[in-house]
Amino acid sequence: MDVGSLLPIWSIIPFVGMLLSIAIFPLVKPEWWEAHQLHVALAWGFLFLIPFTFAYGMNETLYQLAESIIVDYIPFIVLLLGLFVVSGGIHVAGSIAGTTKNNVILLAIGTFLASWIGTTGAAMLLIRPVIRANKWRKNKKHIIIFFIFLVANIGGCLTPLGDPPLFLGYLRGIPFFWTLEHIWPLLLLNSVLLLALFAAIDYHFFKKEDAEARAELELQQKAENKVPIKLEGLVNIAWLALIIVAVILNGLIPQMPQFIDPATNQVYGFTMSFGEHSVHIGFQYFVQIILILIAAFCSLKTTKKPVREANEFEWGPIAEVAKLFIGIFITMIPALALLRVNGGSLGIDSPLKFFWCTGALSGFLDNSPTYVVFLTTAGALGSEGMPAIVTTVGTVAIRNLLAISAGAVFMGALTYIGNAPNFMVKSMAEKAHINMPSFFGYMAWSFGILIPLFIIDTLIFFL
Repeated sequence: MDVGSLLPIWSIIPFVGMLLSIAIFPLVKPEWWEAHQLHVALAWGFLFLIPFTFAYGMNETLYQLAESIIVDYIPFIVLLLGLFVVSGGIHVAGSIAGTTKNNVILLAIGTFLASWIGTTGAAMLLIRPVIRANKWRKNKKHIIIFFIFLVANIGGCLTPLGDPPLFLGYLRGIPFFWTLEHIWPLLLLNSVLLLALFAAIDYHFFKKEDAEARAELELQQKAENKVPIKLEGLVNIAWLALIIVAVILNGLIPQMPQFIDPATNQVYGFTMSFGEHSVHIGFQYFVQIILILIAAFCSLKTTKKPVREANEFEWGPIAEVAKLFIGIFITMIPALALLRVNGGSLGIDSPLKFFWCTGALSGFLDNSPTYVVFLTTAGALGSEGMPAIVTTVGTVAIRNLLAISAGAVFMGALTYIGNAPNFMVKSMAEKAHINMPSFFGYMAWSFGILIPLFIIDTLIFFL
């Protein structure tokens, strides 16, 4: 029996506490929070694990931890680490003035790249030049907020490389280019509307800059002060390609007969048993992790020190994500278990419901398992004569799959924890002395801008 059928609703209290800690402590005790993030995350984790162990036994606890930490968290953080290190070795040199036109161009480039090098890769590659270009400005937090909307989330919707939920769909039989074929109209609409709104807001704040700051910009724009734009640390493109290969191999190996054990019909690997439960770790798991770590190591060794210094590269942002998300991954175990058991009985049976339910939960839970839960729900529902695609979890109606995919990727932008790059971008902006909104302050921006946009999406694509 799935433990989710036995868990009480109050078992999600530690997860709620984890979210409130992220929201409140930076406001009331910022220095203490900076020093004790890991302690708080582990405290909430143990507050869930200890009573859970007493209630359901050590085997069930170890099984849930293996699923959450070994299967999900370790590959998640290793991929983020690899992209963070490699992108941190590529420096966009030259003079980029922080004008509205240039900011729109940078956001548009990042939005395009996100589907091909991942939202994390694109965000880490471009956040530094965006911050540097706008260093002269006093009003600039809106630039980072729209950067999170577009580059760290919405831009990653076209391929399984863009965002982890789509990669999990690829592993479950959805063709690699299915998202590119079906979601591009959504991406185009959302990108155009957000970039247009950003241009209006940015121009408003640009005009409010004081005369001294505007004079500094004019000096930057003079020809004699311009330095041609160029990329430094190009060797990291090879290491970025290696990471992409690692991710693709993780999906291809389970489809290759030579790696399948005929006795178990699973990829060669090893199985951990926990009483009546077991967790199988296939060969592809190690291939991906090892190749990504090799890419990160080679990037550190082959990138010239001045390049990383020009990027002001430091380990703080990835360390913060690693600390906080270990608590999130542990405490969200009961939330996901409850959703897994009850997802099919929630009456979710239309594209509109799949879009909003997948998206709303993806903004606060990890969007990858949320995507899988609703993909499985859609597979059980069937296609009822509608155009559909056959997956390993059943036949899924194309419009439902489109809604699930868009909801998981797009609505990760609703909170700082909706997608890991959100927190990394916020951390890097704050290191550059940009006064970013609080957890709830960011939600005021995201709900005020994105919810109307998603209503437009619903009216056009999901009714």
